[in-house]
Amino acid sequence: MFEVLTGTGLAASAGLNAYIPLLTMGLLARYTDAIDLPSGSAWLSNGWTLTILAVLLAVEVVADKIPVVDHVNDMVQTFVRPTAGGLAFGTGSASETVTVADPGAFFTSNQWVPIAAGVVIALIVHGVKSASRPVVNATTAGFGAPVASTAEDIGSVVMSVLAIVLPVLVLIGLGVLVWATVWVVRGRRRRKRNRAASVETRHLFG
Repeated sequence: MFEVLTGTGLAASAGLNAYIPLLTMGLLARYTDAIDLPSGSAWLSNGWTLTILAVLLAVEVVADKIPVVDHVNDMVQTFVRPTAGGLAFGTGSASETVTVADPGAFFTSNQWVPIAAGVVIALIVHGVKSASRPVVNATTAGFGAPVASTAEDIGSVVMSVLAIVLPVLVLIGLGVLVWATVWVVRGRRRRKRNRAASVETRHLFG
């Protein structure tokens, strides 16, 4: 069960920011005993890999905080975040951590399942994030973009760390994401109603 929570938390984190969960796993594996990566994913803790991930993260952090640019970035990340989510779920669920002593006992066959699950989870979270940003930008004249982006980055870091050291708390993070989904749906419906009312008003007095 912990393997699933670890993988789910990392994949959800990738849906917010593709590079944070990968960088978190790599750093923790390289400098701590919190996670022992499977042999096939040992490259994540390589110094060059960590440097590249850090550079990509820096670009993502800046781009995601600028209105309009954040929308373009989200379009590009539609392919990157689900891929990172699949990698994060597959690697995290197969890693030995402080709470998972025998990860191989859970996924003994069908190795594609955790990767596919990670892709789907990250894609869903990415979809919510992408849909929420226009709502935030429209309701705050763009000033809310850096605030929302910073909150997402912090959430991604917290979710990644919790997924590794205390995966049961991932359930709380997933609850927050469900709430965010409801908020986005309601916000988009409200915007559509307001636009419709505005068009109707123009027709009446135009």
